[in-house]
Amino acid sequence: MINKPTRLNKYFSEIGFCSRRAADKLIQEGRVLINGELALVGQKINLEDIIKVDGETLNTKKNKKVYLAFNKPIGIVCTTDTRVEKDNIIDFINYPSRIYPIGRLDKPSEGLIFLTNDGDIVNKILRARNNHEKEYQVTVNKPVTDDFVSKMSSGIPILDTITRKCFIKQTHKKQFKIILTQGLNRQIRRMCEYLDYRVTKLRRVRIMNIKLDVEVGKYRYLTSNEIKSIKELIVNSNKTID
Repeated sequence: MINKPTRLNKYFSEIGFCSRRAADKLIQEGRVLINGELALVGQKINLEDIIKVDGETLNTKKNKKVYLAFNKPIGIVCTTDTRVEKDNIIDFINYPSRIYPIGRLDKPSEGLIFLTNDGDIVNKILRARNNHEKEYQVTVNKPVTDDFVSKMSSGIPILDTITRKCFIKQTHKKQFKIILTQGLNRQIRRMCEYLDYRVTKLRRVRIMNIKLDVEVGKYRYLTSNEIKSIKELIVNSNKTID
């Protein structure tokens, strides 16, 4: 909720409507009205202002922050573009207001992912250098060895970089748990492939202080204490620069 003059593009980002850059583009294209007048780039708004985008009113008095913990099923794609992907996360959840996933889980993977309309928290969590932990349970196609554990934990060359050192522990003959502080594309699968292993099942069971505790395909609201803890963990995080 707006309680002091706020830049329009910042407001759009904070409520999860779009990024600041995208907001500026909407404004430049003449698609945003404030109290019936064309909005200007850099313009500030107040609680009483009536904002319309493409003729649709955004009621600033009713925007409430939403934070969800969702257990993504295999086969669901973490995209907000409902026109491109049939099995996208937004249509699957069918939440009554606009929300966005924080980060990604690839289509063959399952497990915990956050969704929210709080653009500020999205930006801070997504900054890889903030070292926010993500824990996974992984099954591979052949027995895990001490050499595999040692090499995985020390760093693997993928995507023109070396992965950060990480915690990894064998939990079964062909299973291990791994805790990452990076979010490289298909990171665990690529790391395993480099060592001639193939991931057969990948499940994210924790993000920072939140553990997976809902059934596959279900979501729950984060508690006020959980949200408070997350915000404490990211208090010194840098926001993504739009």
